[in-house]
Amino acid sequence: MRLSTSQTSLILDCVRQQFGADAQVMLFGSQLDETGRGGDVDLRVETAAHPSVRQRALATMALEQTLNLPVDIVAHQRGAPPSASVRMVQGRAQALEAAS
Repeated sequence: MRLSTSQTSLILDCVRQQFGADAQVMLFGSQLDETGRGGDVDLRVETAAHPSVRQRALATMALEQTLNLPVDIVAHQRGAPPSASVRMVQGRAQALEAAS
């Protein structure tokens, strides 16, 4: 993973502020490739309640401003049937966790 500990903490704080403290955040895409350069930050967010478009937009804008990188968020309600985009990233996402 190419995100720093600081970036990971910022992502977790921002996503949980918008989606709730129980939101699970996973990273997928180009930021997982240690040998890569550039790229956007692709996040899969799983929530207890149905995620709204507004929540996703606010989280995306805040993260892009804070990280100075493009951000894509795929949001999904825990236990609901997965959409095509959620199925596409399943198995290729890595959970983000705060540093101890």
